[in-house]
Amino acid sequence: MKRIILSGGGTGGHIYPAVAVAEALKRRYGSEVEILFVGAEGKMEMEKVPALGYDIVGLPILGIQRKFTWKNLTVPFRLIGSVLKARKVIRSFRPDAVVGFGGYASGPVLWTAQQMGVPTVIQEQNSFAGVANKILSRKAKRICVAYEGMERFFPAEKIVMTGNPLRGTFGRGSVERSKALEHYGFNTELPVVLVVGGSLGTRTLNNMMKSWVATLDGEAPVQVIWQTGKFYEREMREFLAKHPTSHIWQGAFIERMDYAYEAADLVISRSGACTVSELCLVGKPTLFVPSPNVAEDHQTKNAMALVEKGAAVMVRDSEAVEQAIPKALELLAKPEQLQTLSRNIEGLAIADSAERIVAEIEKFIG
Repeated sequence: MKRIILSGGGTGGHIYPAVAVAEALKRRYGSEVEILFVGAEGKMEMEKVPALGYDIVGLPILGIQRKFTWKNLTVPFRLIGSVLKARKVIRSFRPDAVVGFGGYASGPVLWTAQQMGVPTVIQEQNSFAGVANKILSRKAKRICVAYEGMERFFPAEKIVMTGNPLRGTFGRGSVERSKALEHYGFNTELPVVLVVGGSLGTRTLNNMMKSWVATLDGEAPVQVIWQTGKFYEREMREFLAKHPTSHIWQGAFIERMDYAYEAADLVISRSGACTVSELCLVGKPTLFVPSPNVAEDHQTKNAMALVEKGAAVMVRDSEAVEQAIPKALELLAKPEQLQTLSRNIEGLAIADSAERIVAEIEKFIG
């Protein structure tokens, strides 16, 4: 029996890569593998992971808040408590390896495992490594990365290019374009722009759409799939009721991302690590609007890693409301540039990322 601890959370960008690797481990070993997730108490992984059928233990870890709050005073005590609980979990579960995917809980679990002589593997999703992973890499057996040039942060001999593991099936032509267009009530005469801002939504991208729609006379020159996010759903629905505009589909969520990707001629999106990996797999021309509200501005660095390869275009968040839609319309008028962007971004795709990571784990579990 193989026993593996997977740790990561706080956001879907840390949770779902870990779940994708768990699924790959199950495909590889079947009933001969036992998997335990370790997350942070009160974070979304404590709900999402059990819903997918996996056991999870929560640590009392808490990150330092940017704004001063009394909770920051409890951080050192929570860190000590998390290390002690991680030690207890490792002693009880007796893992053959521990794999970290980022997030608050990942650091204490990996550090504790390393002190106890358990092999550790790091999966770094972004093009710019965080401080915790840089420290933990010194004793890690392997660092699985999704971008070139990561020897800036990690020992070169430990790095292996695996890409970011994704759940679900992504790729060109996974559904028929006609069905995808029909799903949104669109036609083949106008190009389609997909605006996607994550499950909660993105204020900048929603304001970008509001600003543009307000200039139209009830009819958009392109068809738009506008995912507003749950947080902004009511506000954007009320806005469109006051500014009814043809050729726009608006919704809080996109249940069928395969339809959305297949219908889209161009995507306007944030540049979180998993989103970038999805867009590589579907090979869609993309205009990135990186979020400035993330640690070490890693979304900008993710986007620039593609821009520098001619695989995407970027507009900064502070300029997006005024410039993103005009830039998108400009790109749609240049089919050759769209084809180049599509070809270059698809060339960066790694479809078997989860299997590659499992192959690395196997090297250290006897």
